[in-house]
Amino acid sequence: MPVIKSGRGGRITYHGPGQRVMYPIVDLKLRGRDLKKYICDLQIWLIESLAELGVQAHTDDDVGVWVTTPSGEMKIAAIGVRVRKWVTFHGVALNIHPDMNHFNAIVPCGIQTKGVTSLKELGIEKTMTEVDQILIQKFQQIFQG
Repeated sequence: MPVIKSGRGGRITYHGPGQRVMYPIVDLKLRGRDLKKYICDLQIWLIESLAELGVQAHTDDDVGVWVTTPSGEMKIAAIGVRVRKWVTFHGVALNIHPDMNHFNAIVPCGIQTKGVTSLKELGIEKTMTEVDQILIQKFQQIFQG
């Protein structure tokens, strides 16, 4: 698997087929120059989108979006943001149905004590298009509302 250094916030992550990787470009000067609120809004966006799919997700002390499973806390979405001149780049990756074996080659986001999961592993079979429709609707509500 190729490794590409990108300068995104956070540590090592995996991006590949079966994930929806979304890198919104947002001018934070128009949103109060509040990076912490922006990251919180990204988390809310993902949590509310997952709720529409029947997944109860939450935040944690570690950045990202998490679900509680019988195996413990598992990350279902990674967040890694970079800002230059108050404009965001990089963003989030939601695990829909990736090959989870790819995560075995890394320590996702540098967190050794927790695992990674996907909608598919949680028993939710949705197409990328179905998930996209929810993500778009929730993004508009949170970032344009």
